[in-house]
Amino acid sequence: MTTIRSLCVYCGSASGRDPSYVQAAQALGAAMAHRGIRLIYGGGTRGIMGAVSDAVIAAGGQVTGIIPRFLIDMEATESELKRLDELVITEDMHERKHMMFERSDAFIALPGGIGTLEELVEIMTWSQLGRHRKPIGIANIDGFWDPFSSLLDHMREAGFIHTAHQVRPIIRDRIEDLLPAVEAAAVPTERDGVEAVIERL
Repeated sequence: MTTIRSLCVYCGSASGRDPSYVQAAQALGAAMAHRGIRLIYGGGTRGIMGAVSDAVIAAGGQVTGIIPRFLIDMEATESELKRLDELVITEDMHERKHMMFERSDAFIALPGGIGTLEELVEIMTWSQLGRHRKPIGIANIDGFWDPFSSLLDHMREAGFIHTAHQVRPIIRDRIEDLLPAVEAAAVPTERDGVEAVIERL
């Protein structure tokens, strides 16, 4: 049984030019639903955000959307958001990101823009500072994140990432490989340990 019960997905509110980005989002959403993992995401119903949430719902999974009030008309509509199992409307981006962090056992970044990059870098920074040990995965679809990976290597070599072991996201080219790797990297909680003992008994 996975120790990951909820997974935060960072991704673009646009679809991008390569159809493989949306296909990867759909594959991730379906895989999460089949594993009983709840999607925690930014609440958008368009682009890659919409694709991953639609896939979770279509496969019978559960979705929590967390969106600031001012973004509702830009990334979704109130009627579209009613299809989610849970909708949380925040007052600002800071509250949204903190709530997404609190409710998630792990994080995966799909292709996206500046907002996706900012969310990914922030959650990596919190890991570097020792604020959490939750796994961070990057779906490097068709090499999308190669420039970012090269930048991280450059920062390490230049001596600016001193705790490199704490800033080592799991990077895979295929969703089929990424989700199991993220699950395997999850640190069991005390409750998980107790449940494991009970199952063996």
